[in-house]
Amino acid sequence: MSIANNLASIKATIPQGVCLVAVSKTKPQAAIIEAYEAGQRVFGENKAQELQEKAEALPKDIEWHMIGHLQRNKVKYIAPHVSLIHSVDSLRLLEEIDKRARQNKRTIPVLLQCYIAKEESKYGLDEIELDELLNSTSYRNLKNIEVHGLMGMATNTDNQLTVRKEFEHLKTIFENTKRNHFAQIESFNTISMGMSGDYQLAIETGSTMVRIGSSIFGARNY
Repeated sequence: MSIANNLASIKATIPQGVCLVAVSKTKPQAAIIEAYEAGQRVFGENKAQELQEKAEALPKDIEWHMIGHLQRNKVKYIAPHVSLIHSVDSLRLLEEIDKRARQNKRTIPVLLQCYIAKEESKYGLDEIELDELLNSTSYRNLKNIEVHGLMGMATNTDNQLTVRKEFEHLKTIFENTKRNHFAQIESFNTISMGMSGDYQLAIETGSTMVRIGSSIFGARNY
């Protein structure tokens, strides 16, 4: 199957209103161009310098999403290019993004990453930390970021019940956060959850954005 065919068959399973992020991390530029020529415009990277290199080399109407864990000292590489940062898991990171956005005379949309899995290796804020961040004066003083929603990663397991519960949990956190902090803000509308193995379950439970790599591009290149 070609990348174009893979894309077409995945898009056929994704309802209107759900954004497909094609996860292009580790993939060569030629593979991204193949997906681009098949109509895909949103791509996800998990390393800051790789995103920067691809953004500088590839068509300018591509939307680049940073989906991997982001260190504060790497924000400068992506600040001019990134359309959405999915993986914001601390106030200090948010402050750095705000600073770099200001230097680039732009506002950067972000998602706050919530910890919903049963795995220690996953990053993210719990509900108390999320509330504390959004209630803080420091957060309110940030002028060059916009929080557009939440992101979460389910446990890496074949147990569909576990995964469903975690996705439902993120949907509940989103609804509570919307009600308590963003009730009047239409742009707070994104729940990024679901990957190649579980995206249909994620959509069933309320995902508005899915991150799919191997089902489009084939197995990862390490």
